[in-house]
Formats: sequence, C-alpha cells, structure tokens
Amino acid sequence: MLQALSIEEMQEEKKPNIVILATGGTIAGSIDSNIKTTGYTAGVVGVDVLINAVPEIKNLANIKGEQIANIDSADMTDEIWLTLAKRINKLLASRDVDGIVITHGTDTMEETAFFLHLTIKSDKPVVLVGAMRPSTAMSADGPKNLYNAVALAANPKAKNKGVMIAMNDRIQSARGATKTHALNVETFKSPNSGDMGYILDGNVFFNYVPLQPHTRKSIFNIDRIDTLPKVDILYSYANDGSGVAAKALFQAGTKGIVVAGSGAGSIHKYQKEVLKNLMQKGLVVVQSSRVGSGIVLANSNDSKLGFIGAHDLNPQKARILLMLALTKTNRLDAIANIFETY
Repeated sequence: MLQALSIEEMQEEKKPNIVILATGGTIAGSIDSNIKTTGYTAGVVGVDVLINAVPEIKNLANIKGEQIANIDSADMTDEIWLTLAKRINKLLASRDVDGIVITHGTDTMEETAFFLHLTIKSDKPVVLVGAMRPSTAMSADGPKNLYNAVALAANPKAKNKGVMIAMNDRIQSARGATKTHALNVETFKSPNSGDMGYILDGNVFFNYVPLQPHTRKSIFNIDRIDTLPKVDILYSYANDGSGVAAKALFQAGTKGIVVAGSGAGSIHKYQKEVLKNLMQKGLVVVQSSRVGSGIVLANSNDSKLGFIGAHDLNPQKARILLMLALTKTNRLDAIANIFETY
C-alpha cells in the first residue's frame, strides 16, 4: 500500500536537488584571528562545515555535499579538472540532480570554470563560488556568496546558460570572467562583455546569455581522457629576446604555447624568431594579450606563418582552449577555426 507523504516531505520533493562539490580555496580557509583577511590557510574547512554555516540554503534546495579536493586553487591540476568534470557529468545525467555548485579558490576559478564550460555535457546549471576572505573573518563574504550560488543553481532560468561564477551578488559567464583585484571582494569582472546578471536576495536576473558554443554544444569530450596535452604560457616584455624559456618548454614536451603579448598580442621580434623555428618542429603558438581586455587577431603575415589569434580570451583561458583543441586535432587551420568559434 502506498504511504501518503507528509506536508514537509512534499515540500522537500518540490525543491530542486543541488549537489555542492567542494575543492577548497579561501571560502574554506581559516586563520586564528577574526580581523585578518590575509595570511590564512586555504582549503582546511570541509564541505559539511560550509553547508552547515549557511543553513538558509536548505530553504532553497535539497542539499548534498561531496569533497572533491581541499586545496589552495593556486595548486589546481589537470587531474582534478578531469575528476571534477567527469563527476559533474555523471551527477547531472541523473534525474535526481538539478544543478551543481562548486566551491573553489578564486586564484584559478576562472580557469576551472572555462574548462568545465567546454566539457560539461548538460544544460543544467553549474555554478562556481568562492570568497576573498576566509571563513574565520568577521567580514567573511563566503556565506552570502554560497547562498547566492545555490539560489542561482536552483533557479529554472539558469538552465542552458553554460557554467557561471557567482561572486559579490554578480553573475559572470565562465567564458568572460576574470579576477581583476588581488584582495577586493569586487574582483570578478568580465571586461569584454560585462556582467551576465545579478542576484538580489535570492532572486536571479540575467542581462545576456553567452553566444559561443558551450556544454552540450561543445565538441570537446573528456569521458575517455586521462591526461591533457601540455600547453604553457610565455609572457612578452621589452628586450624579450633570448628564447631560452620557449626552447626549454618545447624540449620538456610542451605541445603548445600561448604568448601573453604586449598590446594587441605583439611578440618581440627576437622571441618571434625563436617561436617560428619551433613551430616548424610542430609547436603550436597562440597570440593573446597581457593587457586584460580587447581582441587579438593574428595579422595576415603572422597567420601565414601559423600564428593563431586568441580573439578575446585572456592567456590563461586561451591555454585551456588550446589544450582541448589539441585533444581533437593538430592541424593549424582547424585549431584556428576552434578559436574563432569558441
């Protein structure tokens, strides 16, 4: 005989089911002082503690937590990315999961978000959240950020928007967001596109949706991938001429290099000569910019030599796209087309 559900049970069933995946970071940081916001140890607080610290999120959704890692995000690895992406894909394939929230350090949050933006195979919401102040600070920003992230992941309007970042009441697309201040709580911004939306007292408002392919429409699939191609970043500067770093990286197995060029992706002529020689041996080179905003397109001469423009992706995101592109092809024209598309 079927047993009737209580009112409380029916209310619980109506709530969306959100899984919080914890990876560490400042939001899970601690220091023996409530006035200090620097000098703390990141990634020491577990996911259950984070959830219990914000009991109001249980009014928004049925919450479950899993600890994927507990690190300072400066120490993020390809292995953790792959583990995280595969776990998210498995969770979101279930009818019992409506969305994912990932607690993460802010140093590499934009990189993890963009990697997931290109490799998650679901239109269900995936939201990254962190904090600029440790959980022990009197002005900790983590609790409100976590509340907003759950509110966003639980909102039906958040479907099919790609991976998002929820920080400081703002919604950023994983593709456009970047950390712009070392310490300020208002650090995540999207210089080329602006805020994707904002969250006010748990209410979600969107300004735009990302137009480039993502998640289910992305061509990248990591289900059977255990390692990613090695891609590194070189920073361009005045008198950048020895080429020692580029040669050493190539000899160490680097398949691609993203150059954080000056201005609109300019590379010092001495460094460019070294890169041209390495490109003839199979190195793939993408031109980005150290400026922080704007578009980088390889000029006609550079394009003929095989240089690829990163468009509006900053160096760290261009690196991720190049890694994933190299899992699909080594053809320069095909990689260039991927950068035009994504």
